[in-house]
Amino acid sequence: MRFAVDRLDHLVITCRDVTISASWYQRVLGMDVEEFGPHNRTALKFGGQKINLRPVEATQQDWWTGEGGGIPGTADLCFIVTVDAEQIAAHLQRCGVAIAQGPVAKDGALGPITSVYCRDPDGNLIEISTYGAPP
Repeated sequence: MRFAVDRLDHLVITCRDVTISASWYQRVLGMDVEEFGPHNRTALKFGGQKINLRPVEATQQDWWTGEGGGIPGTADLCFIVTVDAEQIAAHLQRCGVAIAQGPVAKDGALGPITSVYCRDPDGNLIEISTYGAPP
């Protein structure tokens, strides 16, 4: 029997410093920070999804289920927002976040998007995009 994936529930990124990363995602992308589980793990919640933040040293812990863990700075994530690209760029500048590229036209899962790229504290590439009209 074949099944179909409904949605992405959560993903995990490995961080050098969970506190710094959680603070950045909360300040820059407006995500809620939540501790969960018996080992006080940290998650970033937004909409119906979450990102679990795995400390780099946790990859050696038995309680963390990720085999071999990950390497900080190797993720490439795209987040859809409901403001235009100029507002994204202005917000990043107010937050003191360097823009790596953009606004630039790209292709999203549902069609054309306009994206602004930056990097989080671990060097992960963060694409902040809108399905609104390009600049």
